[in-house]
Amino acid sequence: MTEIHEDQRVAVLADSQNLYHSAQSVYSRNVDYSKMLEKAVMGRRLTRAIAYVIRADSPDEESFFEALRDIGFETKIKDIKTFGDGSKKADWDVGISLDAVTLADHVDTLVLCSGDADFSRLCSHLRHEGVRVEVVAFEESAAADLKAAADSFIDMSEREDTFLL
Repeated sequence: MTEIHEDQRVAVLADSQNLYHSAQSVYSRNVDYSKMLEKAVMGRRLTRAIAYVIRADSPDEESFFEALRDIGFETKIKDIKTFGDGSKKADWDVGISLDAVTLADHVDTLVLCSGDADFSRLCSHLRHEGVRVEVVAFEESAAADLKAAADSFIDMSEREDTFLL
């Protein structure tokens, strides 16, 4: 495991849908992205911060996207898809994974803000490539496989007054 030091180049990738649903289902609150980014970086050199968001035409989403940009996140926005039967789907799993693999040659540490088990194999791959992988998520909704695949896990539930609005 790579030691943490101030010259470490860090990328932070935030799966906003996963974080939103976790915070809402467990606490009925929202994530404080500013505090989350600060904790994820931990005084190291931030190379890139990306928040992956879904546009669902809700009233406050544009101000949320703007707030993320003001904090320092680049936003990647995907429109929600509605199917003929009325069901809806939108996720960024492939996009997050592609960006993580692309960034691997440019960072020492990748911080994945998500509890989604689908990223377990990604974490294993990045570690094999020599990238330190840290996961930031809520214990109650973080997959055991994901936590096991990472070098470290930061439980947002342990500091709900810090990480939640």
